[in-house]
Amino acid sequence: MFSKALLKWMPGLQNLLAYDKSWLKADVRAGLSVAAVALPVAIAYAELANVGAIVGLYSCVLPMIAYALFGSSRQLIVGPDATTCAVIAAVVTPLAAGNSEIQWQLTIIMTLIMGGWCILASKFRLGALADLLSQPILTGLLNGVAVTIMVGQVAKILGIQINANQLIEKMMAIPLQIMDSHLPTLGMSALTLLLLIIIKKFRSQWPAPLIAIIVATALAWGFSLQQYGVETIGSSGFDSGLPVVHWGSFQPGLIRELVIPALNLALISFVSLMLTARSFAAKNGYDIEADAEFRALGIANIMSGLSQGFAISGADSRTAVNDANGGKSQLVSIIAALVIGLVVIFFTQPLQYIPVSALGVVLVYAAWSLMDLKGIWNLRRRNRQAFSLAIFTFVCVLLIGVIQGIGLAVLLGLLQFLRTVFRPTEQLLGVNEDGMIHSLGNTNTIKAVPGVMMYRFNSPLTYFNVAYFKRRILNLVDSTPFQPRWVVIDAVASFTYADISVLASIDELKRDLKIRQVKLVLAGRRTELTRWFKDNRPAMKEEDILLVPDLYLALKLIQSKESAHNPEEQ
Repeated sequence: MFSKALLKWMPGLQNLLAYDKSWLKADVRAGLSVAAVALPVAIAYAELANVGAIVGLYSCVLPMIAYALFGSSRQLIVGPDATTCAVIAAVVTPLAAGNSEIQWQLTIIMTLIMGGWCILASKFRLGALADLLSQPILTGLLNGVAVTIMVGQVAKILGIQINANQLIEKMMAIPLQIMDSHLPTLGMSALTLLLLIIIKKFRSQWPAPLIAIIVATALAWGFSLQQYGVETIGSSGFDSGLPVVHWGSFQPGLIRELVIPALNLALISFVSLMLTARSFAAKNGYDIEADAEFRALGIANIMSGLSQGFAISGADSRTAVNDANGGKSQLVSIIAALVIGLVVIFFTQPLQYIPVSALGVVLVYAAWSLMDLKGIWNLRRRNRQAFSLAIFTFVCVLLIGVIQGIGLAVLLGLLQFLRTVFRPTEQLLGVNEDGMIHSLGNTNTIKAVPGVMMYRFNSPLTYFNVAYFKRRILNLVDSTPFQPRWVVIDAVASFTYADISVLASIDELKRDLKIRQVKLVLAGRRTELTRWFKDNRPAMKEEDILLVPDLYLALKLIQSKESAHNPEEQ
């Protein structure tokens, strides 16, 4: 019925076609639970992105169905995410200059561009970019975003007006205006927080955000709290029915301002999605394909943009709800999407009574789960370099914003990586009593082979580190207490491709060692090295450099040559 090429593009559909009917009960239960959690969170994140509440629901329906068909994870739930919404707000809000229609337009355009970047990355098999944002960078980023979100919601929770735009200015303004808090709004916030805490403590399996929002909405509607100054979604410009964005006022020139930020957003969203997808795939005993996930994320975001939604990513909290309720397949996403779709079609009217302060509390509650300052501090004992990178990212996000902070953190991470490649670790090797090769210095039983210096350079050799490689070997030869007659290099770790500069430097190393009456042996990758030297150094004599398959054969060859040269020692 479906071609193999189509099923290759749609691993989720392939999984659904092999659906086990015994999963249905668990999937329905998980789907309803996911919808219950996703509904209030999507509305709250729409407020965070500075678009209408209904846009958060638009961002759930088609994207969840699209991922169910194109994604390779069976548990992952996609949807609005705190980090992506914070990035969108940081980029789009200054461009919109207070115009809500332009804000919505630019949010849709940025989402579509992000989806295009993801599909392009999948086409070029760039799934490995999931590793570009290292764990320390992501930890610092999430903590910075969490603080940014929480500070940004304080004004809504207290019912005050803060005119500052930047985080630090907001933090300085809050203590000065806290005494001006609007008491009815503050009371609604306190009630919402109290409900969240009580449900979390005594009925943790219940959808706490949904219950808290329902109670707050019922109170706002039943007691007409708007007349007491409690701001609701409706009073902040929510239209009943199904709002549609109008493109007559769109300014195409603004698109150029979104291209690079959309690329950054695609990278952040993909890394976040992959971390969640990989962890739940490992827990449930299956593998996921990075390039397929990139494509699925791109298609889901294009579906979100076409349905007037905003950028989405992997939602770790909703994925955890899915897994905790025994969800077995992506039918969970489809069920949750259909439930949310019914709310969009038939129940938009009650949304206008949701208190803005209650949504602010839900956002702070969600952002608190992103906070892991203890995790950053624990890095201090385990890995000081990772700790420094996490702190740097955290501080950058707080001081200069999400996009710029991420850019600087990625740059610092790349510089640290380049430093590792420029000046990698190294080992001198020896053998134990059983003749097994190990690093010298690990134990007293590892001894150097007389007359032989075995060396391992723990990085691929390329034009910018080969001079250091050559210098280290010559320095070690000159400083070794015994004068080696052979230098054996572990070629597996360092000779990964035919770099002309590397091959030329090997010629120079061979010459300098020959002056010292030392022979050079390259152990490992014999076939590739033979071909590379033949193509690039056709005049090189075979006895100039010995090429052997591995270190053990190198030692045997040296032993046989030494024996042949000194027959009286036998």
